[in-house]
Amino acid sequence: MLKSWKLKEIVLMSLFGVVFGIVYLLFIHLGNIWAGLIGPIAYEWMFGIWFIVSIICMHIIRKPGAALIPETMAAIIEVMLGNAVGPRLILSGIVQGLGAEAAFTVTRYRHFNIFVFMLAGIGAAVFSFIYGYFVSGYAALDPGFVALMFTLRVLSGAIIAGIGGKYIGDALLATGSLRGYAIARTQPRDANA
Repeated sequence: MLKSWKLKEIVLMSLFGVVFGIVYLLFIHLGNIWAGLIGPIAYEWMFGIWFIVSIICMHIIRKPGAALIPETMAAIIEVMLGNAVGPRLILSGIVQGLGAEAAFTVTRYRHFNIFVFMLAGIGAAVFSFIYGYFVSGYAALDPGFVALMFTLRVLSGAIIAGIGGKYIGDALLATGSLRGYAIARTQPRDANA
């Protein structure tokens, strides 16, 4: 998978994986505070933050694996830093990365616009929700509550991960620091989307 990658792409992806592993762990604590105020539904509103590194890296690198690998790396870093979920979180990172990667696979890695980024955020949300349904026992909850959880997670994936990831990638591009990466060679049809 990484044979066609340049060293600088691997380094950048690894850097994002480490940074977002830290960010993800910090958001667990913010989520705990928020959940103390409104209950466990609080995490669903902000779930998109845990998908965002896959969108950012794919937006910049635009190669197969650029969504899956950094999401998995971020989960590994988060576990190494002491996330209470432990090693099971790595599987969660893989599932989320696969969900985001699926959207780009469907486009054959040819389209990188707001619609596809939002679709990737939704894919990560759907994959993670299905995984969580079985692992976290959502079946024991009221179906209406589960539907609300799902809806909030999908919206969070589309907005925070999809739109937010594109915005962060575009902001980094505007600094000039991403010259030489695929994002700097944006196709005109995807540039304004």
